[in-house]
Amino acid sequence: MKQLSYIGAFIGGAIAGAAIGLLMAPEKGTDTRTKISDAVSDFCKKHNLNISRKDMEDLVDDIKDAAAEAID
Repeated sequence: MKQLSYIGAFIGGAIAGAAIGLLMAPEKGTDTRTKISDAVSDFCKKHNLNISRKDMEDLVDDIKDAAAEAID
């Protein structure tokens, strides 16, 4: 149950952070997505969450899409 709350908090923070990051980012989108993906990977390792690289990339894409919708 505690692990689920970590994931929920992380996803909420990731969406907010991604939206702000995309608005302020002077870098290419691929570089920004790589940084987000690395941050997700680091978070998962720190909290012993097992997410495959493909699932992590899908999560980053979902965050990107959510941030784009929030901007529009």
